[in-house]
Amino acid sequence: MAGSSPDLAPDSLKRGVLGTGSLVFMVVAAAAPLTVMAGVAPLAIMVGGIGAPVAYLAAGIVLTVFAVAFTRMTRYVGSAGAFYAYIAKGLGKTWGFVAALLALMSYNTLQIGVYGLFAAQAKATLADVFGLDVPWPVIAFAAVALVLLVAWLGIDVGAKVLGVLLVLESGILLLMAVGVLAHGGASGVDAKSFAPSAVFSPGMGGVLAFGFAAFMGFESTVLYRREARNPERTIPRATYIAVGFMAVFYGFIVWAVIQAFGSGQVVGAAAGDVGGLFFTAIGTYVGSWAATVMHLLVISSVYAAQLAFHNAITRYTHALAQDGLLPAWVGKVHPRYGSPYRASIVQTVLAVVVIAVFAVTGADPYTKLLLWVNTPGVVGILVLQTLTAIATVAYFLRRNKAASTPLAVTAGIVSSVLLAVATYILVDSVGLLTNASATVNVVLVSLVPATMLIGGAVALWLRKRRPAAYARIGEGDGETQPAPEGIPA
Repeated sequence: MAGSSPDLAPDSLKRGVLGTGSLVFMVVAAAAPLTVMAGVAPLAIMVGGIGAPVAYLAAGIVLTVFAVAFTRMTRYVGSAGAFYAYIAKGLGKTWGFVAALLALMSYNTLQIGVYGLFAAQAKATLADVFGLDVPWPVIAFAAVALVLLVAWLGIDVGAKVLGVLLVLESGILLLMAVGVLAHGGASGVDAKSFAPSAVFSPGMGGVLAFGFAAFMGFESTVLYRREARNPERTIPRATYIAVGFMAVFYGFIVWAVIQAFGSGQVVGAAAGDVGGLFFTAIGTYVGSWAATVMHLLVISSVYAAQLAFHNAITRYTHALAQDGLLPAWVGKVHPRYGSPYRASIVQTVLAVVVIAVFAVTGADPYTKLLLWVNTPGVVGILVLQTLTAIATVAYFLRRNKAASTPLAVTAGIVSSVLLAVATYILVDSVGLLTNASATVNVVLVSLVPATMLIGGAVALWLRKRRPAAYARIGEGDGETQPAPEGIPA
């Protein structure tokens, strides 16, 4: 599956093994389109009504504006530390370290929490399809091992696996949509979802939280800078393609499932069967066999997201180790596969510990492990996106005016405002994501500012006690290169 790399330098990730397509697969697979649609979109319809498709399109537009400034800055950031490196370049090294700690917390909670969803979905599918009753912790631990195995074999292997899984999960959703439209839906095809009365209905503010959560991980293209071919070209291109695809695809699929039940009946259908809405639609318009296949592909979709987020976490960890902010041994790279295997081991051990705690306490894998653990990660990523947007403006206006363009600065300012508003909406609507008490919600959301405060305190300590380490925050290995002439922002 993966051979040795004869030109692989010690502690160096594989170079030039990911093209634009591979990067897109990594990013979109992290978002888990089938899981987002079958598992979350029915709730969005129930809360926001038939205008739900617009929330996904709106989130995509905001993130595209953000990507204009974000990718313009890519060519001037040598580190593969993504948000951490960008914020350090634009807002300073203290904020950079705050971002690093917040990113580690956010990506880990996103990845580990999803093991709860994987276990719940796999347990139900094994029981329904094969008549097997497997304890959810056993399933979760098996998934942890499988993620570690593929990640260990190298990013090129992981990209191929994610590519296959992404094609399958996207294909089954398109099959459902084609079946619905071919039959004319429940009562004819209409465009009521895009009418002003639907778009500005009272529940649509809350649905934006689901919209932005559906794009989690899109920025991870820059984490693979070391492994990308011609990163100044492939990273911006992959970022735009990924965001554009997800926005249009999500909007289209949600609109199609609304047609499956009819604009007048779909909200009631979603309220009556949140978890089964998509399976009922595909079973009705395509066949029961397709519903069974969708059940199986939901499992592979969740696994793809776990693998993609695991790869993102290990690249962050590797970048921090290279910058001297984590022990050097954590950043060691496998001599044959070129994977940050020690960072993979550390993340795997953390996942095992968290899963074990929830299993021992008898917690539900979906309502507790998934929803409670994931929520701080979703909030944290939006905060990081907002800080990064602000950092791009600061970078181009204060630190590198020569590289500034009116489009990049304007995009940075607009996306800063829009993402700040989106973060507020998400926090205000967090109960929709957790289905928990107000006290629990406060604790979960508070993990984000608490992490930032700890990061700030540690950064100030580093500046005073370890100035050399502080100076290396966000610097990477110094491979920043000027962009070739003619490359669009």
